Amino acid sequence: MPAKKIPIKTALKKATARTAKIGKNVAGKKVITKSIEKPITKISPKKDEAGTPLSIVIRKRIQAEKARFHANDNIARFIQPGELEGLVDEVAEKMQAVLESLVIDTVSDHNTQNTSRRVAKMFVQEVFNGRYVEQPVLTKFPNVSRLNELMIIGPITVRSACSHHLCPIMGRIWIGVLPNKESALIGLSKYSRLTEWVMCRPQIQEEAVVELADMLEKKIKPIGVAVVMDADHFCMQWRGVKDRDSKMINSVMRGAFLKDSNLRREFLALIERK
Repeated sequence: MPAKKIPIKTALKKATARTAKIGKNVAGKKVITKSIEKPITKISPKKDEAGTPLSIVIRKRIQAEKARFHANDNIARFIQPGELEGLVDEVAEKMQAVLESLVIDTVSDHNTQNTSRRVAKMFVQEVFNGRYVEQPVLTKFPNVSRLNELMIIGPITVRSACSHHLCPIMGRIWIGVLPNKESALIGLSKYSRLTEWVMCRPQIQEEAVVELADMLEKKIKPIGVAVVMDADHFCMQWRGVKDRDSKMINSVMRGAFLKDSNLRREFLALIERK
């Protein structure tokens, strides 16, 4: 049977491929080696047994209870132990697609090779963490001394993000509390922890201060509570009108702070000195 003829070009390609595999192990022969680009190892996001993405699984749990999951809502009770890392994996995969759509080289640019995962961890574990973790545990103390004088805590540093553009909101908060003999007292650090928990979500400042005031009223049960927030909004300073000097200041007054103009005036005068 006559031998099958192999085209010269095909034979050369096969020979080159074999030589490339042998490389410099062939003694005394000069070979041309080809650099092979290694593909980036992708971490597959966690899915359930049916292959449904984890974010969809969590969303279905929320919808089954007809609960809300707006940008500034806490959804920790719908997340099971160990799922946050899986959520990071899923967000990283989708963030990688965003970078590719922005035509950003994440293969040969060493600065962006792991950017998608860094951003995913930042969103889930840091700047939006207030959505995914339970409220900080508060240690309450009885008002044994029956304190009923004005207390002011602040300025507390605030780091948040606007839910319209996900741009940073950086500012300060002052909290005023007027307790009575029935009020619970909490440690000073807990005011900072509660504030951080509320603020670490995408939101607008007007709603954030109201939520914080509601929470303090519920936890402490004071005669009055006041919250004032002063912040820079990067959605206005960094983009849009690019006005670097504009800030937003708003306040919430409850109970005695709303009814007693002298108390309100005292609170506002004291925080202006800080």
